[in-house]
Order: sequence, then C-alpha cells, then structure tokens
Amino acid sequence: MKKNFLPALRLTAVCLAFFGGFYTLSVWGIAQLAPGKGQGLTISQNGQTFYANVGQGFSDDQYFWSRPSAVNYDAASAGGSNKGPSNPEYLAEVQTRMAHFLAHNPGVDKSQIPSELVTASGSGLDPHISVPAARVQVQRIAQIRHLNESKIGTLIEEHTEKPLLGLFGTEKINVLQLNLALDQLNTL
Repeated sequence: MKKNFLPALRLTAVCLAFFGGFYTLSVWGIAQLAPGKGQGLTISQNGQTFYANVGQGFSDDQYFWSRPSAVNYDAASAGGSNKGPSNPEYLAEVQTRMAHFLAHNPGVDKSQIPSELVTASGSGLDPHISVPAARVQVQRIAQIRHLNESKIGTLIEEHTEKPLLGLFGTEKINVLQLNLALDQLNTL
C-alpha cells in the first residue's frame, strides 16, 4: 500500500498545482488578449451596456425579433429544450410561434418564415439571425417606424457579417447591433 500511496499523493499534488494554478492562469492570460478581456463583447449606448455575444429578447414590433430562447435568454442556464422534432409539445410550441409571427407580419406567407425565427438554438442564447430572417421583418418595422423599406434594407446590408475568410459559416446579423442601429436611424 505504501508503494502506491506516495506516487498517488505526488500525482494529486502535481495535478492540483497544474490545473488549479498554471492552467487556470494560462486561460485567464489568453482571455486578457481577447476583445472584452474575457468579460464578453459589450456595447454601450444611451447609458446602457449590452452583451453583444449573448442573445437578447426582442419581441416589440418596432424591432427585429431575436431567435426564440428555450431558457428565456438567461446566460446562467444556457441550454436547449432537448425536445426532438417529433415531440408533440415541441411541435405545438413551434406552431404557436408561427401563428404569433404571422399575426404580427400579415404580409408574410407561412412558407417565408425562416426556421430560426420559430425554433430555439441549442444554447438558447444565439445573438444572430440570418439575412432572410431579417428581411422578412422589414415591412412590419418600416410600417411601425414610418421609415422607407429601402433604408432598413441598407441597414441590414451594413450589419451583415460575412463568413469567416469567405468560406466558413453563413452570412448572419447580430440582432442587438441591428436594433441599436435602427434606434439611431430613427433619431437622425
């Protein structure tokens, strides 16, 4: 027993020092080089600070709507609903979201609704929507804000993030940044 106990004790001490000290400090040091110094990407406007890399709940008709969240946009409890596409409860929830979207966007056909506007992401905190998901909401926003649809279309183009190196991923739009720019557009 003595033969195994001392090496196990040494291994425990080495692992504790490595993972509790060196590794932790290394990750913290690398995070200090990232934008926001590991605290997340923040945007400040009108005296408020927002996290740009965490989904926000926008449901007011004058804004672009976010992707639904299974965790009510709570970053402390990130996660999906874990309900499959054949789950009756999940299907009813998606149908309810579709009906709600169509009620607020009367000029849109059911087939035009992008899936991310009625389904939650795996984390429940996705801050982005696709370009089609933004475009399908333009008519509603233009009508409420009394803006020209082409102005809003230009805003969408300006806030479209291209794929990494032009190859990896798809075009996407950060909903928070787009809505903040929309508020700025109305104040001009």
